[in-house]
Amino acid sequence: QVQLVESGGGLVQAGGSLRLSCAASGRTFGSYFMGWHRQAPGKERELVAVISPSGSRTYYVDSVKGRFTISRDNAKNTVYLQMNSLKPEDTAVYYCAAGTGFSLALISYLYWGQGTQVTVSS
Repeated sequence: QVQLVESGGGLVQAGGSLRLSCAASGRTFGSYFMGWHRQAPGKERELVAVISPSGSRTYYVDSVKGRFTISRDNAKNTVYLQMNSLKPEDTAVYYCAAGTGFSLALISYLYWGQGTQVTVSS
């Protein structure tokens, strides 16, 4: 059983920055792939970024490349999403998830956080 708690969401103007954090319980955090997902009203949930267990590999959806950075601190059981140059289209509920897999392309997400709202105004 892994519990995930996101924080750091809020209201920000276009062009601004936010850093989301996801704190995980458990002693096996370092074995999980961690992903950030988001869901905007009326839209499907989409994968935004993924980081491998060691932090050596990352993936980003094209729409956030160059603006968002995913990182993790396994000693603190925490994963982060640094969000810069925010756009109104980034507005969504952002979810942290932990999963298992053998590569960035093959991950099964097993645990999810409650989500944190990010609202970007123009």
